[in-house]
Amino acid sequence: QVQLVESGGGLVQAGGSLRLSCAASGRTFSSYAMGWFRQAPGKEREFVAAISGSAGSTYSADSVKGRFTISRDNAKNTVYLQMNSLKPEDTAVYYCAARLRIIVTVSTHWDYWGQGTQVTVSS
Repeated sequence: QVQLVESGGGLVQAGGSLRLSCAASGRTFSSYAMGWFRQAPGKEREFVAAISGSAGSTYSADSVKGRFTISRDNAKNTVYLQMNSLKPEDTAVYYCAARLRIIVTVSTHWDYWGQGTQVTVSS
């Protein structure tokens, strides 16, 4: 069982930056691929970025490439999402997720989820 707790969300102006953190419980954190997803009101949950257990591989959605960076610190059981050049369309609840197998972008294939953190970008 893995418990995930996100933090770092908030209100920011367009063009600004935020860094989200996701703290995970358990002693096998490095065994899990970690991902970030987001869900805006009235929309489906969508893939944002993911990173392999060893941090050797990262993947990002086209909509955030060049602006968002995912990273992890296995010694701290934490994964991060650095978000730069934020746009109003990035407004959503951001969720952290964990998966023991290879990275996939389909949200229903991830095993563990955090409670989410709200990110609001004003224009």
